[in-house]
Amino acid sequence: MTPHPVEAAPSTDIFSSTFLIGNVGAPFVIGLAAGYFAKKMLRTALFLGGAAIVLLFVAEYYDIIDITDEKLQHAATAATEAAKSSGSFLVDRLTRITTKGVSAVGGFFVGFKLG
Repeated sequence: MTPHPVEAAPSTDIFSSTFLIGNVGAPFVIGLAAGYFAKKMLRTALFLGGAAIVLLFVAEYYDIIDITDEKLQHAATAATEAAKSSGSFLVDRLTRITTKGVSAVGGFFVGFKLG
């Protein structure tokens, strides 16, 4: 009795290791790294922004400068809009890595949560 040869998995087999690593694994890791980095940079930016605001308040206390609440709120609104646009830019870019983009975007949100 001769053994039957095992057929190779077709290229459309979504559970094959070749398909999963190429379409799910690598894009997920790319998204994970980008999300982790984005979270760390956001924390750093918030830390530096908070330090700048405290320095402005100290300078105002010693009558070095004069800050109005409207100017401070306008600056905060502009910074928030910049953060939103950069976040959406990253997600939009990650969706183009694979055909559906789900793996990379999922990795981004997992990395953002971990960061």
